[in-house]
Amino acid sequence: MSVEQVTENADELRWFKSSYSGSDGGDCVEVAAGHDAMYVRDSKVAGGGPVLRVSRGEWAAFLSLTAG
Repeated sequence: MSVEQVTENADELRWFKSSYSGSDGGDCVEVAAGHDAMYVRDSKVAGGGPVLRVSRGEWAAFLSLTAG
């Protein structure tokens, strides 16, 4: 799988917090869908942290591995 850090404006994406993230502020992951990729970031540093870009095919493969 290839993953790259996003240099474009990730603030324009619509982010969703993982349902597995706790309400106490720990282990929080957010994802956003772009036209040709999925984006992942740590919600605790959403404003200035790194954002990873994953192709839609690679995202689907990841989901199929975690669904089992």
